[in-house]
Amino acid sequence: MAMEQQRKQKMVQEQQQQEELDDIQHGPFPVEQLQASGIAALDIKKLKDAGLCTVESVAYSPRKELLQIKGISEAKVDKIIEAASKLVPLGFTSASQLHAQRLEIIQIATGSRELDKILEGGIETGSITEIYGEFRSGKTQLCHTLCVTCQLPLDQGGGEGKAMYIDAEGTFRPQRLLQIADRFGLNGADVLENVAYARAYNTDHQSRLLLEAASMMVETRFALMIVDSATALYRTDFSGRGELSARQMHLAKFLRSLQKLADEVGLPYFSKLFLLFRDP
Repeated sequence: MAMEQQRKQKMVQEQQQQEELDDIQHGPFPVEQLQASGIAALDIKKLKDAGLCTVESVAYSPRKELLQIKGISEAKVDKIIEAASKLVPLGFTSASQLHAQRLEIIQIATGSRELDKILEGGIETGSITEIYGEFRSGKTQLCHTLCVTCQLPLDQGGGEGKAMYIDAEGTFRPQRLLQIADRFGLNGADVLENVAYARAYNTDHQSRLLLEAASMMVETRFALMIVDSATALYRTDFSGRGELSARQMHLAKFLRSLQKLADEVGLPYFSKLFLLFRDP
């Protein structure tokens, strides 16, 4: 009788361990997990201070970038890379595994049935979606709508997560979210609470906000990040032909950081860009 009870307890423990493993595999690895591989807590703190809050962010970072972190030697960098690569394999995988991963991609409804048809379901997770158009064509309104629809259940075209909004132009309006929440039958106060907002004042500040975003995304589930607009500050911080190359490099690095963040945590990203028109 005692042996039967022990066997059942062992089965329950194994099931719990498997469930915990499944949870880990469906989300990013917190960078603290590197401690189990012999990485010192002080070095992990230095990684987090540099904006590397997940094992994935460490594994995807170039070696030279890790070497720039103050207080981490070359030998420690090699040890950190080795430990991260054991948790996050970076080698080849089969096409069938990739296909299985693609089947898990979530698409967030835009609030417009016709637009969802064009996008084949909505905004796709794990990638950057760019939207451009003339002044007053509804770009910011679409961004506000997505802040609400991303909070809907999966079976209603949502992402069951919070939204993050980086506002470079001062066009974010909470009262608009309340109106959209009422349309979808959601509690307005809860919708506002689930939107993390930050105003970006210059291009460097806009890039630094991504570091803060990375640490927030490890702690809670965000289904969407909006940058409205990704290019607005670049038009004023970099002026003239002499700064064209520096502007393009800075913007490319920002967009690469966005995609890197998407790869690390598996989130959808919505980067709103403008296209300026002129008469021929």
